[in-house]
Amino acid sequence: KGNVRSPYAQLLLVRYVAQVIADTAPGAHGAPRPFYDYLESCLRHRSEIVIFEAARAIVDLKDVSTRELTPAISVLQLFLSSSKPTVRFAAVKTLNKVAMSHPSLVANCNIEMESLIADSNRSIATLAITTLLKTGNEGSIDRLMKQIGNFIGELADEFKIVVVEAVRSLCIKFPAKHRGMLSFLSMCLREDGGFSYKKSIVDAILAIIRHVPEAKDVALNQLSEFIEDCEFTFLSVEILHLLGEEGPKTKDPARHIRVIYNRVILENATVRAAALSSLARFGLECDSLRDGVIVLLRRALFDSDDEVRDRATLYLSQLGAFTSGHGVPQGDGCVERARAFIAPEWLYPAKNLVSSLEEYLASGETSQPFDLSSVPKQAPKSEPVHKPHGLAAAVLDGQTVATEENRFAEYAEQLKAVPELADLGPVFKTCAPLQLTEEETEYHVLCVHHVLGAHDVFQFHITNTVPEQVIEDVSVLLDLADAPDLEEDRSIPLAVAPNDGAGQAYVVLRRTVEGPATGTIASILKFKIKEIDPATGEAEEEGFDDEYQLEDLDCSPADYVRPAPTRNFSEQWESLGQEKEVADQYALGERESVQEAVEQLIELMGMSVCNGTNIIPPNARSHAVSMAGTVVGDVDVYIRMQFGMSADRNVAMKLAVRSANVAMCEAVHGIIQNA
Repeated sequence: KGNVRSPYAQLLLVRYVAQVIADTAPGAHGAPRPFYDYLESCLRHRSEIVIFEAARAIVDLKDVSTRELTPAISVLQLFLSSSKPTVRFAAVKTLNKVAMSHPSLVANCNIEMESLIADSNRSIATLAITTLLKTGNEGSIDRLMKQIGNFIGELADEFKIVVVEAVRSLCIKFPAKHRGMLSFLSMCLREDGGFSYKKSIVDAILAIIRHVPEAKDVALNQLSEFIEDCEFTFLSVEILHLLGEEGPKTKDPARHIRVIYNRVILENATVRAAALSSLARFGLECDSLRDGVIVLLRRALFDSDDEVRDRATLYLSQLGAFTSGHGVPQGDGCVERARAFIAPEWLYPAKNLVSSLEEYLASGETSQPFDLSSVPKQAPKSEPVHKPHGLAAAVLDGQTVATEENRFAEYAEQLKAVPELADLGPVFKTCAPLQLTEEETEYHVLCVHHVLGAHDVFQFHITNTVPEQVIEDVSVLLDLADAPDLEEDRSIPLAVAPNDGAGQAYVVLRRTVEGPATGTIASILKFKIKEIDPATGEAEEEGFDDEYQLEDLDCSPADYVRPAPTRNFSEQWESLGQEKEVADQYALGERESVQEAVEQLIELMGMSVCNGTNIIPPNARSHAVSMAGTVVGDVDVYIRMQFGMSADRNVAMKLAVRSANVAMCEAVHGIIQNA
């Protein structure tokens, strides 16, 4: 130890010692662990990286005690006030992990942690606030909620989801504070956000309802407000199901009827059907509301969708509306019989039922009725999916290449069929399709990026999912402010977006540089909406202009490289010489195996694997892969990737690229740098 001067060598010693401690049984009867004193002494080293590595090693000890953790926590507490963002991030991330098992120890760092809430690095701020939520006491919750509300709108969705999950855990831990946390979640629901973010909020509220019964009324009211302006069909259906299940049991069930019926009037067919099911539950459970519910169900008998009409007919018949002039069920047990249809207790997994029915039909003995009791009530166990290796993987790779070639040919034929694109020349590469809208939205837009000799063509497949309206003159507006190497050449709009398929619109961009162009492109769908008259089925003559924000498009260097199979890679590699080579090293981070890293890089590079180097021996700690490809402009490139895994499963890679055009070598390195 005394002769080690380099902090990097000292860091390596800390890791070796940590591994020795992990492989050694802890001291008996509370005796100190072997070599623990060495780790503790490293906490006083002059180098920050050695101090942090020692603190992390102590934190990761199995069955670590409070006495052992205390010095490491003290050091990390000092790091929270560092002027270096990397040090602050490392410290707060480690403390966030410790807070899961020892929140009382980390609570000593709350003052320093609160100062990080306003940190300019949002990753640090998010980790700080989630750590505070794990370690805070009941008295600090309101203040924390107020602080979070001031900056959560500036976070990306993935960070917002982390905060929402922390709030959910905190509410379950301190149920008396559920009102403040439900108000915070309600505020988050009203903000802009994607499907995953909104779903995490709804899931959090549902979890609070399950664990905190007194929060049910407030939570249901907030969810009712949310579906008034919810753009995601899946979430609307889930909330309507919950309202039908829990709404009739609340103190004032009538307040939810208006919100639910509004969905019958304003939403798509899937949501309308779910709203009818929810209404029927109110009619079933609440005698005072039954007459009003029956009146509302009757209005849905003339709906344009057959599923909605069928549900309305079923629920009306079960509630006795067709046999009484006042909507009063006939017979003493009418409501109880209706329960089997409106609120059934289904005990059989769908897969089991389908399997049993198939066996019943295959037996040929259908003279006897199907016995539902023969269906197993235990859900089937899902079989683990095994990834193929070796030869099987190579065969599947070949099938994938063949499928991509078919897709390439199909899209190339579509472009040839457009006269306005005939002068652009042949297609160099067609990239994988990219979904630009959520599945639950009114408009589905899929984008295919075609790379040609000097142009990029973006082909947009557009579908209108709302049958009650027609959208015409559909085009996509691209903002090229963050893509300086591209400029718009022409745009070909779609006359009418179909309901039963996809129509195509095109935008052609000209590259102003030789080789790959990179950047992020914002996109907006612009169109004219015309409502359809329900009486005539014809679209109105005059419509109104509207637009819809799509997901951003990313142009990366990988889009401009295609596979180029070569028979003799070594000969081509040596013929170029080292003067045509650009090499660099990359840290790929922690991986389960070398094979995982190799597979990810092969997929990322998008080139042909040469000499079978994609086949990796089991438990290999190092491997080399050779690949060949062609960059736009018909420039051939050849690469060698050498992988190595350390004892702590971190993978490093050396990438060497050779090409007659050295600029293209830099472009290939850009694929890794932009990943």
